[in-house]
Amino acid sequence: MARADFYLIGKPRFRAAPLRLVCELARRAHDAGQPTLVLARDRAQAEELDDLLWAFDDDAYVAHQIAGDEEDELAPVLIATPDMDVPMRPLVLNLRDEAVEGAFERVLEVVPADESARGPLRERWKAYKARGLDVNKFDM
Repeated sequence: MARADFYLIGKPRFRAAPLRLVCELARRAHDAGQPTLVLARDRAQAEELDDLLWAFDDDAYVAHQIAGDEEDELAPVLIATPDMDVPMRPLVLNLRDEAVEGAFERVLEVVPADESARGPLRERWKAYKARGLDVNKFDM
C-alpha cells in the first residue's frame, strides 16, 4: 500500500530553514539507496535546495541535480520544477501546493511550523486518505 508521510516542523533548526528538513529527508533516502524525486514549487526553490544539498552536511554528499538533461535518470535525488515533465519515482518529496498524482510508493510532505501555512496540507492529507493511502504524521 502506498504511503503519505507528513513531517511537522517543530525544531528550531528546521523552523529557521524548512528546506534543511527536506535535505535531511533526501539524505536518509539517498543513504538507503532509494531514488527520490523532489517536486519543487518553482525554479528559485529548486536552486536553493540544490545549493543547500551541496553544503548542509560536511560529512555526507547527497548526489543530486535539477532535472533537465539526459542524465536525469542517473541522479539519486532529482529536483523537478513544475514546468518539467519527469517520470515518477518510488519516493516523492512534495514541496508543491497540490497532492501528488501518479504511481509512487511513498510521498513525503513537509509541514511548516507556521499554522497559517498548513491549510493546503490539510487538503492534501484528505486527498491522500480519500485515495486509500496509509497516511502518517511525524514531529520533527
